[in-house]
Amino acid sequence: MCSMDRRMRIGDVARACGVSTDTIRWYEKQGVLAPVHRERNGYRVYDAETIERVGVVRRAIAVGFSVAELARIFRQRAAGRPPCREVRAMAAHKLDELDARIEELAALRAQLAAMIDDWDVRLSRTAEGEPARLIESMIERRTE
Repeated sequence: MCSMDRRMRIGDVARACGVSTDTIRWYEKQGVLAPVHRERNGYRVYDAETIERVGVVRRAIAVGFSVAELARIFRQRAAGRPPCREVRAMAAHKLDELDARIEELAALRAQLAAMIDDWDVRLSRTAEGEPARLIESMIERRTE
């Protein structure tokens, strides 16, 4: 997680948060970071709120939110329309999608385990150096 007590430049922010400077610029461009203050020399200067926001964005992305979704959420919040119920509904939808993927992966795992068991039988019946035609047997399993 990122932390700081003073104003920082983009490289300092990136290092503190474990991302590249390009990531920070991209977050700004996408709207998940508020417009940043620039010094007279054009350098961006970040405060603690920006550093905290990068941590929030990274965690939200890790659990399935897209940068576009986050930008919309932050825009709503900035406009005085707290999106809390919408965020909760989005998270619930992501959980449902994740559960469906887990079920699909479990079914795929079961198919693969059965295929390996079948291949072990085929290999036990195949002489060394002779083809067992394992790859071809995958199509046979689909039609059974």
